[in-house]
Amino acid sequence: MREFGLIGKTLQHSFSAKYFNDKFQNEGITDCNYQLFELENIEDIRGLISNSPNLQGFNITIPYKESIIPYLDVVDDVVREIGACNCVKIINGKLHGFNTDVIGFMISILPLIEPQHHSAIILGNGGSSKAVIYALEQMSIDHQVIARNTRDKNEILWQDINKALIEEHKVIINTTPLGMWPKVDDFPNIPYEAIDRFHLAFDLIYNPTTTKFLEKADAQDAEIKNGMEMLTEQAEAAWGIWMED
Repeated sequence: MREFGLIGKTLQHSFSAKYFNDKFQNEGITDCNYQLFELENIEDIRGLISNSPNLQGFNITIPYKESIIPYLDVVDDVVREIGACNCVKIINGKLHGFNTDVIGFMISILPLIEPQHHSAIILGNGGSSKAVIYALEQMSIDHQVIARNTRDKNEILWQDINKALIEEHKVIINTTPLGMWPKVDDFPNIPYEAIDRFHLAFDLIYNPTTTKFLEKADAQDAEIKNGMEMLTEQAEAAWGIWMED
């Protein structure tokens, strides 16, 4: 039996196991299963690999998309450039790292991009935000990162975000876990009153379907979209990597 799975710290919210196991059933794939692997620390990855001889690949979610990298034997060009990995293929015991968040995000957001969407605010500076930044750069969309703790001079702190910044950037992307189940009443603290009908609000969260962030943007007549299509597209991209000879 070929095994695949998802690695993260808290995975009760995850859709991945059902998605892949339903996929296997619907496509008549009888020699594969997909499991959830909750790791208290990323260091536990070594034990998981050694104790799972049939594991052929896995996805990675919060908070390990960056901290997995030192454990990888090979990384593709995207992972090397952005410093975040969400997909691993095991080949002859070696861990090969990829990032399918980039293609998933691009496929999901591109149909919504209009001429006024030439600059974006990215809420959060974790592993997911790195994929978003890379994708936006491929689409020639400028960006401003907002973070609790800044990592470089191009990021600004949450308390420094203001109405003018919101008005200037017509795309707002939430890459934080704020609002994710079970803490569905949480939301990024930004001046929502500055959002208008020309804005696009994109939330990488898919559970719940409509987060408080999206509700508040929708109340201002903005275009909104959640992370479900991004998730399914990155999952399909991961499956393609795992099945490639």
